[in-house]
Amino acid sequence: MKLSDAAYEKIEREIAKFPAGKKRSAAIAAMAIAQDETRWLSPEIMQEIADYLDVPVIAIEEIASFYSMFDTSPVGKYKITVCTNLPCEFSGSIQAAQHLQIRLGIGFGETTHDGMFTLIEGECMGSCGDGPVLLINNKRMHMRMSNGKIDRLLEELKK
Repeated sequence: MKLSDAAYEKIEREIAKFPAGKKRSAAIAAMAIAQDETRWLSPEIMQEIADYLDVPVIAIEEIASFYSMFDTSPVGKYKITVCTNLPCEFSGSIQAAQHLQIRLGIGFGETTHDGMFTLIEGECMGSCGDGPVLLINNKRMHMRMSNGKIDRLLEELKK
């Protein structure tokens, strides 16, 4: 068992939201809980989730490969997703992405040498009028990100 008891307690709360015999309906929630704890969904973690939910591991792997919020390879402590969809692009997301790439010394899909940051190109985050938009670890959204705001955010995350 690689996941903690606390993770399993959270997964049980998610399972309880569905009718008896429908544990597989909690797959996405279980995967998100596991990723929050382990930072990415390794093959072993996906197998553990599949076993716990009584589903074939391929069902978990399909979900993980379909949704961009799931990471199937190691990522940094902070995964920064930059929306590069057209409305954000018109608001400066390409320039924000370039600023991040220069500041971090990495490109999209790469992780800094210290394992602190991974930079990801993302699609629409549902805040089209507030671009450029950044999402930190799939949880914390930052909008209207100027170079100065990006610099302050990076400093905050480094602490």
